[in-house]
Amino acid sequence: MHPTSRIVLANGLRHHVLEWEGGGRTTVLCLHGFLDLAWAFHEVAPALAREGHHVIAPDLRGHGETERVGPGGYYHFMDYVLDVADLVDALARDRLALVGHSMGGSIAAYFAGAFPDRVWRLVILEALRLGDTPPRALPGRVAEWVAAVRRARSRGARVYETVDAAARRIRHHDPRCPEDEARFLAERSTRPVPGGFAFAHDPLHLTRGPYPFRLDQAQAFWAAVRCPVFLVEGSESKPASEDMPSRIASFRDARRIAIGGAGHMMMRHKPLEVASVVAGFLRG
Repeated sequence: MHPTSRIVLANGLRHHVLEWEGGGRTTVLCLHGFLDLAWAFHEVAPALAREGHHVIAPDLRGHGETERVGPGGYYHFMDYVLDVADLVDALARDRLALVGHSMGGSIAAYFAGAFPDRVWRLVILEALRLGDTPPRALPGRVAEWVAAVRRARSRGARVYETVDAAARRIRHHDPRCPEDEARFLAERSTRPVPGGFAFAHDPLHLTRGPYPFRLDQAQAFWAAVRCPVFLVEGSESKPASEDMPSRIASFRDARRIAIGGAGHMMMRHKPLEVASVVAGFLRG
């Protein structure tokens, strides 16, 4: 099943959205992770559509074919939440399920906490592992952010001679990614530039933002989520932090599963298994 592609204005930015039409009145909104794009769900989404769901996956702001924020702008988590709110208003049907991977999982959880009456099911793939940052670290972090943003704007994007070279870069960071999958993603996540190809994401994403993850704030959102929550992890990911049980307990109704042989980028490693467990959760 091949998706259709459309452009949707959300929060003032033109968002590129992939859509798999399975019919029915349940929309499954899939949110990709950091430096990824909507095509990350290209094997998971069709399986969910075959279950009778309307499945959509946007390129988040500054990723893939979605617009960048422009001069003077930056990428903060709550900006993504507003983007998602507009996308939901524009595209979602009667029931809404959110499936978010990594950064997308954090965004999905924030949205579900802020709008608990709108979300029917929440699936979080590898997104509860960020370390807490003490307030005393903030001044230095802001100074580092200013310097990093200035460097990113002056240097621009890294250029690769060929798409194959970009695919090798994907596998350098994710050795478990099959070669054909890396090539598929590289073809869709790069754009021609003088001298070769560059990944389409905004280079500003490679800077560490000024507002770090705060566990107490995240837990306030998690506690506000009213729908059933499905936490999916890769068995080969980094070991979970010691406080993971208390993080999971922040949700009212959550269950957890690990997919064997998968790392953090589970949708590349075991896409059919990911699709199966997510479809089962939505079915139940």
